[in-house]
Amino acid sequence: MTAQRADETHPVDEKLPALKMATTGLQHVAAMYAGVVAPPLIVGAAVGLSGTELTFLTGACLFTAGLATFLQTLGVWKIGARLPFVNGVTFAGVAPMTAIVASTDDKSDALPIIFGAVIVAGLLGFLAAPFFSKAVRFFPPVVTGTVITLIGVSLLPVAFGWAQGPNPAADDYGSRTYLGLAATTLVIVLLLRRFTRGFVKQIAVLLGLVIGTLIAIPFGVTDFGPVADADVVGFPTPFHFGAPQFQVAAIVSMIVVMVVSMTESTADMLALGEIVERPADERTIAAGLRADTLGSAISPLFNGFMCSAFAQNIGLVAMTRIRSRYVVATGGAFLVLMGLCPMAASLIAVVPRPVLGGAGVVLFGSVAASGIQTLVRAGLDKDNNVLIVAVSLAVGIIPITAPEFYHAFPETAKIVLDSGISTGCVAAVALNLVFNHLGRQRDAQDVTHPMEAGEEIAAAH
Repeated sequence: MTAQRADETHPVDEKLPALKMATTGLQHVAAMYAGVVAPPLIVGAAVGLSGTELTFLTGACLFTAGLATFLQTLGVWKIGARLPFVNGVTFAGVAPMTAIVASTDDKSDALPIIFGAVIVAGLLGFLAAPFFSKAVRFFPPVVTGTVITLIGVSLLPVAFGWAQGPNPAADDYGSRTYLGLAATTLVIVLLLRRFTRGFVKQIAVLLGLVIGTLIAIPFGVTDFGPVADADVVGFPTPFHFGAPQFQVAAIVSMIVVMVVSMTESTADMLALGEIVERPADERTIAAGLRADTLGSAISPLFNGFMCSAFAQNIGLVAMTRIRSRYVVATGGAFLVLMGLCPMAASLIAVVPRPVLGGAGVVLFGSVAASGIQTLVRAGLDKDNNVLIVAVSLAVGIIPITAPEFYHAFPETAKIVLDSGISTGCVAAVALNLVFNHLGRQRDAQDVTHPMEAGEEIAAAH
C-alpha cells in the first residue's frame, strides 16, 4: 500500500456528490433498520404499549440513533471517532430491560425506570471512556482479527433468521417461499457486484433490497400497511412516558450492559479502522466511546434506549469500499428524518425480512472475511497465534451453537456470557497475554502447526 500524500484527503474524510451520498447513506439505513426497531418493539410489547405508543417508541429510537450517529461520525470536541460508524439501539440491553419490565408491578413505571438506569449508565460510561480506551494496547492483529471474524460470524445467524420470515412462531416460518426470496436477493446482489461497475456496483445492496421487495409483492410477502397507517409528522416529545426513575437494581444491570457495549464498540472501532485503513488508536477509541456513552445518556430524554455501534454496517463499508464518514452521517440524517416522519420510517419497514436476510448474508459474511484477512497478516504460521485464534473463536461461538450453554449462570453474568463477541474478545486478549507476553518466550517461528510439541523442537535446537 503506497503512503498517502500530505495534500490528499483520506477516503474517510472525503465528501461525495450529493446523489451518491444520499443513496449510499440510505443503504446504511436499510442495513441496520431491523436492528434498531427490534429492541423497542420487544420491550414495548413487554410493557403492553398500544400500537400508537409502540410506533412512537420505535420512532424515538430511530431519532436518537440518528443523533448518536452524528456524534460518532461528525464529532464535537473530543467526542466521536470520526469514522464511518453507525450508532443505534444495542440489542444487548433487551434481556435486562425486559427483566426490569417483568419485575415492575406497575408497568407504567417500567419505561421511566429503564430510562433512568440508561442515563446513569451512560454518564458513568462517558467518565470511564478514556480509561477504557487504554485497553487498545492489548489488541494486536491476532486479537483484532479474531474479534472481527467473530463479529461477522455472530451476525450471520441474524441474517439466517431474517431469511426464514418475520415470525418464528408462524407455520410458514422457513418456508420455501421465504428462503427462495432470500436466495433470489442474494443472487441479485452478487450479480450486481460481479457484472456492474462504478456507482451501480457500490449501491448493489440497496438495489438488491429494492428489486427483492418488488419480486416479493406477487407472493403476498410485502406489506404496505405500515405506510398507509403512518402519520406524516411526529416528534419524540421529551419524557413522553414520564420522568426518569432511578432504581439501584436496574442501574446495576444497565451498567453491566454498558460495559459489554463498550467492549463490543472497542472491537468494532478496531475492525473498522483496519477496513478503512485508518487504525483506531487510543485517542480515537476514547472519542468513539464518549460518543457511544453520551448518545446513550441523551437518548432517554427523547424516549430512546442505550446506543452502541452497529457491526452490520462495517460489512457494508468492507464490501462497497465507500469509507466516507459523511456518507454515514447522511444515513444519520435519514434516521432523524424517520424519527420525525413516521411515514418515511415505514418505507424501510416495507422491505420483507427474507429479502433483508439475503442481503445480510453478503454484509455479515464480508465482516468475517475482513477478520480472516487481518489474521493472515497476524502470522498464523506461529503455533501460539493459531492456538489463540482457535480457542477464542470456540469460546466466541458458544452462544451461537449452544444458546443454553450458560443457562445455570445468574442473569447478570449471562448478559456478558451470551455475547459471543465480548467473551471471544476477552479470551483472545487473555490468551495473547499468556502465550505471547508472560513468562519465557520460545521461538514460535520454528513451529508451523499448533499441535507440534514445543519441548522436542526446543531440545532439537
